[in-house]
Amino acid sequence: MYQDPLIIYFVLGAMTVIVAGLAMGAIRQPMITGYIIAGFALGPGGSGLIQDQDMIGQLGAIGVVLLLFFIGMEVSPRQIRQSWRVALIGTLLQIALSMALVGVLGWAFDWPLARTILIGLVVSLSCTAIVVDHLKRRGEMNSRVARDTVMILIAQDILVIPMLILLALLGGSGVNETTIILQLTGGTLMAALLIWILRQDGIELPWIQRIADNPEMQVFLALLLCFGLAFVTGLFQLSTALGAFVAGIIVGQARSVDWVRSHLDSLRVVFVAIFFASIGMLIDVQYLKNYWWEVGILVAVVLLTNTFINAGILRFLGQSWPESLYAGALLAHIGEFSFVLAAVGYHAGIVGEAAYQITMAVIALSLALGPGWVLLVEKCLPADWRHTTGMAS
Repeated sequence: MYQDPLIIYFVLGAMTVIVAGLAMGAIRQPMITGYIIAGFALGPGGSGLIQDQDMIGQLGAIGVVLLLFFIGMEVSPRQIRQSWRVALIGTLLQIALSMALVGVLGWAFDWPLARTILIGLVVSLSCTAIVVDHLKRRGEMNSRVARDTVMILIAQDILVIPMLILLALLGGSGVNETTIILQLTGGTLMAALLIWILRQDGIELPWIQRIADNPEMQVFLALLLCFGLAFVTGLFQLSTALGAFVAGIIVGQARSVDWVRSHLDSLRVVFVAIFFASIGMLIDVQYLKNYWWEVGILVAVVLLTNTFINAGILRFLGQSWPESLYAGALLAHIGEFSFVLAAVGYHAGIVGEAAYQITMAVIALSLALGPGWVLLVEKCLPADWRHTTGMAS
């Protein structure tokens, strides 16, 4: 009897996620860590039951789009106006300091300049999904820490575009003039749209009233808003996640659209889980065995330096030390788009197979260990820091 492999993947995935989720709950770790472990267990590095990593990666990319769409819905124009200084100055400082630190390592280990720049860009990005998930679970999305960290994450995601252009140049492939024109045009249009949104008190979406009593149509209108603008930014050679984020801001400013969350949240959960499972599948056990000490040292360095670099910047920008250290720990995980940058660098010939696999292992392990690192940093803070800084829920 014929069995569709995709059905088998979903059955195996659901069973493994449930087991991993129960284990994570027992040790008070987030489900995202369970997703990564489940992906590793099912992928080539574990049992090998799932081999089609390309298909899983494509499904996971949908999860990133939905994730940024929901994050956009959480961001208000008022938050953007309040945190633009932190987002702009903080993000640029953080990237510059991360690049400088990696530059020192590159000089010490005699890395080529292109590889040093690639690694610096990879470690400068933080994980939006883990940060937002943690803040939501703790009921802290309305706090100043949440507002500033989310705005930094958004700024990082936007800066992925020039990072990709830079890597193309470093790899020797160059950048097509048509691509640059498209990106500049698309970026200008997105900026104009965001400025227009910021000047509005609310947005009226067409057809809302006509489908108020039609759940099916509501689902497809929500999908059209999310993936339609993602498709448009993709046409301009920009990140599809950027388009989804702008669509989320539009929906967040529209009236009578609470149904979007209820109808799309289940899809978001499934596809975000697939994305993090695809990360777990990238972990190569053989490379971990051969380079375990390098990977371990790099993961520790990433978590420590990202925490203190971000904490120092946020303290400089006006947050208290407890808030700054907490936010720094949240931003310590290497981000989703770091995988994209690493893959681009590998295919452009900036790094070889061994360096690429080590980089992917460091990213995956930082994501898996990051939530535990946040809890450890929290335990080192004063017991009453939430009350003294207004963070208590």
